[in-house]
Amino acid sequence: MDQEHGSETKWHQQHCSPHCSARSKCCPCLDRRVVLRTPEATCRRASEVLLKTSTFIRNLPSFYHMPWEDQFVLIQQNWVPLFVLGMAQEGVDFDLREVPATSLLKKILLNQSSTAMNELGSSSAGASFTEVQKMKNLLRKLWDLDISAKEYAYLKGIILFNSGNPIQPGLPASPWGCGIHNTSGRAVSTPHHSDSKGFLRFASILQLITCLRDIDVDAIEELFFRPILGEATLNVLLIETLYINAQETAVLPSPRV
Repeated sequence: MDQEHGSETKWHQQHCSPHCSARSKCCPCLDRRVVLRTPEATCRRASEVLLKTSTFIRNLPSFYHMPWEDQFVLIQQNWVPLFVLGMAQEGVDFDLREVPATSLLKKILLNQSSTAMNELGSSSAGASFTEVQKMKNLLRKLWDLDISAKEYAYLKGIILFNSGNPIQPGLPASPWGCGIHNTSGRAVSTPHHSDSKGFLRFASILQLITCLRDIDVDAIEELFFRPILGEATLNVLLIETLYINAQETAVLPSPRV
């Protein structure tokens, strides 16, 4: 992974002008598209993380006692940061490969019809390298903090019950999240070595949790679930898996080759 990360950095240095900012349109890496190097294995693990996430949510009394409309909103707003946090907890790492861009000249030479060209442009062509790399960087930082299973559970509670609000211990966004939120703040802030180190670690964790909300939903869907679901909507899958019978086992199909 370090070797791959180094090659990605080298690619950026070779192809991006030093005068281009990270958000500048003159940087070709902004249009760089990537897919999973081993989609079958990685998509399977990502699906397992998604199912574990839905099970965690379903088993929270603070959640299932809420009105259905509120549950639906919380799922839509929080499934991405919860999923990424689950990927970190399960230690899911993944390698990427670049999708070569099809030039306009090549399309013309291939004599593609305008309809076919429109379909090609609208079909999945990988996820944004910039957005995927943002996720990979967050995963590395979370792993460096050596977060325990108990802390991960509390952090998921903090994320779920702080939709659209700054993540601060003791300031729950709704009365349903009061208990788990306050408990979360105390657990995560427990010093591991000393008070000062514990505080710095706590601040680092909260900062990363806030950054999880910046992860692009389209990048997650394209990278991990488009090979499995095709054009199906992931939100629909989440709602369905959230309320399956606890004794049933949901099995997702293998990625299409």
